[in-house]
Amino acid sequence: MKTLMIAGGAGFIGSNYVHHVLSQYSDYHVVVYDKLTYAGNLENLSDVTDDPRYTFVQGDICDAAAVRTAIQDHGIDTIVNFAAETHVDRSLTDPGNFITTDVYGTFVLLEACKDLGLERYHQVSTDEVYGQVLDGSSVETDPLHTRSPYSASKAGGDLLVLAYHTSFDLPVTVTRGSNNIGPYQYPEKVVPVWVTNAIDDQPIPVYGDGHQMRDYQYVGDHCEGIDAVLHRGKMGEIYNLGTGTETRNIDMAHMILDILGKPESLIQYITDRPGHDRRYSLNVDKVRGLGWSSRHTFAQALEKTVRWYVENPDWWRPIKTGAKYKEYYEGHYAGREVGDPA
Repeated sequence: MKTLMIAGGAGFIGSNYVHHVLSQYSDYHVVVYDKLTYAGNLENLSDVTDDPRYTFVQGDICDAAAVRTAIQDHGIDTIVNFAAETHVDRSLTDPGNFITTDVYGTFVLLEACKDLGLERYHQVSTDEVYGQVLDGSSVETDPLHTRSPYSASKAGGDLLVLAYHTSFDLPVTVTRGSNNIGPYQYPEKVVPVWVTNAIDDQPIPVYGDGHQMRDYQYVGDHCEGIDAVLHRGKMGEIYNLGTGTETRNIDMAHMILDILGKPESLIQYITDRPGHDRRYSLNVDKVRGLGWSSRHTFAQALEKTVRWYVENPDWWRPIKTGAKYKEYYEGHYAGREVGDPA
């Protein structure tokens, strides 16, 4: 595996993975294949633009001809698929776009791998396919119980990947990651929204009572986990990637405000999201068998993430001041304020 197509490599986790690969493997070549939707940003890769081992191709994973041309033109032997519509809130208003990209797009990539005889395919998925886990922790053999169009679309992609292994002996692996935080995350997800709002002394919107539990891992750790599975994982297998511990969203909100030295009065409770999963929890024993575990505690990951947004306003401020972002934010959050549930 020396020439990797990183589908969705201009997005949050994908661009961090590109940085990881180029820093770890001097003889690897990376071809970023990205549609450049609102969440794809070439600024995420500005520091590797002049690296001769890096190539960018703009394209849609749903475009079979374009995918195959890119694979053949650049001698791709491995695909790592980060390309997806990922925001649960958007999936509630535009589910069709999620099904198209996350299911059909995965099918297109798998067909190309099969027909062109690629060496490896890796699917980057999410813990949300297990649904909410009120007790215990999800293991890789648990049944899927999706509760949003987003998680359903990701589950559909996962099942296709595993079916292609069984039906066509395609050399595939799947990782299901917990929530990521870190550099380059588009400010629609909870941490960059809260951090950037707080920096500007704007309210930070908290769904419901804020007692939802999530396992937040640092994106760099997640990328190392993906890499461990890509190189050492067993074909046809799924691996959970996370820290193995959870944090309440409201506790994270207080931690962000403490790091920034901002008042708790910025917390603004809003009506909860429909079908909002109460808790996710991953058992990560299986991937630890490959020698991987998260290097950052949650507190370290959050501190590092907050500091990055403080130090890089030139990255996020143009996004948040754009007309499309303002339209999305107002349309999503306006008029949803409620009193403190406590």
